[in-house]
Amino acid sequence: MNAGATPAFKLFFLAVIAGALAFVGYSVVADLRAADEHGLAVGAFVLLALALLIALGFEFVNGFHDTANAVATVIYTNSLPPLVAVVWSGLWNLLGVLVSSGAVAYSVVTLLPVELILQVGSSAGHAMIFALLIAAIVWNLATWAMGIPNSSSHALIGSIMGVGIANQLMAPAGAATYGVDWSQVQKVFSALLFSPVCGFVLSLVLFVLFRVLVRNRTLFEAPEGHKPPPLWIRGLLIGTCTGVSYFHGGNDGQKGMGLIMLILIGAAPTAYALNRAMPESAMPGFVQSAGQAASLFRAHDAAPDALSVADARTLVTNALRDKQVAAEPVYGALAVLSDDIAASVKGYRSLNAIPAAQVPNVRTDMYLVSDAIRALGKTTAFTAEESTTLKAFMERLNAGTRFIPTWVKIAVALALGMGTMVGWKRIVVTVGEKIGKTHLNYAQGASAEIVAMGTIGLAEGYGMPVSTTHILSSGVAGTMAGAGSGLQWRTLRTMAMAWIVTLPAAMLISGVLFFIFRHVF
Repeated sequence: MNAGATPAFKLFFLAVIAGALAFVGYSVVADLRAADEHGLAVGAFVLLALALLIALGFEFVNGFHDTANAVATVIYTNSLPPLVAVVWSGLWNLLGVLVSSGAVAYSVVTLLPVELILQVGSSAGHAMIFALLIAAIVWNLATWAMGIPNSSSHALIGSIMGVGIANQLMAPAGAATYGVDWSQVQKVFSALLFSPVCGFVLSLVLFVLFRVLVRNRTLFEAPEGHKPPPLWIRGLLIGTCTGVSYFHGGNDGQKGMGLIMLILIGAAPTAYALNRAMPESAMPGFVQSAGQAASLFRAHDAAPDALSVADARTLVTNALRDKQVAAEPVYGALAVLSDDIAASVKGYRSLNAIPAAQVPNVRTDMYLVSDAIRALGKTTAFTAEESTTLKAFMERLNAGTRFIPTWVKIAVALALGMGTMVGWKRIVVTVGEKIGKTHLNYAQGASAEIVAMGTIGLAEGYGMPVSTTHILSSGVAGTMAGAGSGLQWRTLRTMAMAWIVTLPAAMLISGVLFFIFRHVF
């Protein structure tokens, strides 16, 4: 448990941190040059660098909690030495991040007020990013210092809600402004609430099945001193750790990526507002899909008005804010925006060729239409065939605006791994010794991690954020209950209290910081 304090390890750790920061800096500069972005002011570049450091700092602290859970069982059962376990887990986290779809990243982003997303380069946008990231980091560090397995997802979502509420409260009297999208909050929290219950029940059932089906009693023994388990048990535990690490990267690793993209879009829209990597060969299909959607919207507008693009943009923005998208005037406005998107893409033949001055408006139109189609998915105004056409257009719009460069994924994975190297011990001890009254045995560790692996992977497939910490901790508690060995209710009460308090605490911290930063920027 005390491995990793050698001078050689510290030197290696610092070298990796320095190399990662240099890699991020090089990637940003290369992207700016590729986009011919030469007008970035020194102040904007400094803000960009600071915001990226804080965003990666959030992922670094995330590694204290969530990634540490992935290695808890292999370290505690002596299946792998601590440093080997952390590096191995980091590699599989990296792979999980690299192949992730980005759906979880942008499901978190949709919780933010739309006006702040569209104006992320403004002073309010900078205040939003700094407030919510710093609030999540502060709360994660506080719970880590007490050895409480806390959910980074929970803290981040609470911080986002605090910014949304503060943004609404700070609006001038009578002014219409965005707060929190409560429908999205409900959707996300249903996943966060269901996942630990699922972890407890399924881990209990799986552990009981192991007891019934596996005749070799060695699987149900606790580790002895520093002695590693038999090879077949060791392979099982390393395999489950690998799976949890991979799916953790694909889910939890995405949470900061969406926010990093907002930072990049706000600071350098020419380089990051649109997906410059979309091939020119995809543009004819894009234009055709936009034309089909425009015709469909126009067919549902019985009394179309002659709207300018600016008026259509305002109308759709207000409709999204008021949750009144399913209305005929809005359909007409969406048709205007869809036609304008098609004209822009057709005129320049690729997203990469759109002039810098037009990029913000094109991205705004694409984001508004996509968000409106998502909201319309809850209505019955369109037939199944029409809904399929709109969904296909939404997917093309998302491909053009909701993308994540490979270097962002690599940077996030490195931050998670480095954080785990620093903060794994507190969480490993809690998971191994402080949840049940007896020490964690091999079958309990395997059961909890198999369930965590499956639950996280399923959630990533549906684009829903879940907490690795809550799933694995509740899974260990379920196996302890299944073994009849008893639970340490003091630890569980502390974890439950952290679950309850995290939301209001993160909301309060981020709301206060947002108020302060709005006056600083």
